[in-house]
Amino acid sequence: SAVPFSLFPGTDVGITGGGANKENAAAVTHVTAQPLLLTPEPWNLLVTQTPAKEKAKEGETVALNCHLNSPRHPSLTDLMVKWYKEDEKGQMDLLEKNVTILPNNSRIFMSGDLSQGDVSLTILNVTTSDHGIYFCEITLPDGKVVTGDGTKLRIRRALDLFGIEESIGTIIGVVAAGIGGIVVLIIVLTPQLRKCILCMRQESRQ
Repeated sequence: SAVPFSLFPGTDVGITGGGANKENAAAVTHVTAQPLLLTPEPWNLLVTQTPAKEKAKEGETVALNCHLNSPRHPSLTDLMVKWYKEDEKGQMDLLEKNVTILPNNSRIFMSGDLSQGDVSLTILNVTTSDHGIYFCEITLPDGKVVTGDGTKLRIRRALDLFGIEESIGTIIGVVAAGIGGIVVLIIVLTPQLRKCILCMRQESRQ
């Protein structure tokens, strides 16, 4: 009975050991396989900015459209959105990590719904300093950056009420100066005209 007793534990240990090795092997395979499954599926993200050119008048509200489309990854909430502007002064960041970064500026903000792939930018009460080319830039979870083609924004000056009053004032001033000049001419010429008339009368009498 001593032989089976000594064989049984040996077999038992063998089975347990084998089981443990299998578990370890499965765990190792699982850990190494997970990143391999993620890497072959790159983000195929399409960033569309419309329109290519936009015009606005001072004081208006402008919406710069930017839409994301990723067929393989329907959930877009993990993406980081950035908007920046390029003009003759260089590049200015307006929005980073989905939030406006300009100090004391609530005029510019992301108005779209990221989960729906809409990351449009809204600018309230535009001024001539808002002109430039606006770019929508998306950073993917793997660090890859995808940028839209940009939207060129041009701002037209609006002749405000003060400007109109100024113009009217200038016109009135010019007209008044003209009338004043005519009045002065009449006053200056009147005595001479009288003399001429008197001369003509005397000549006719003679």
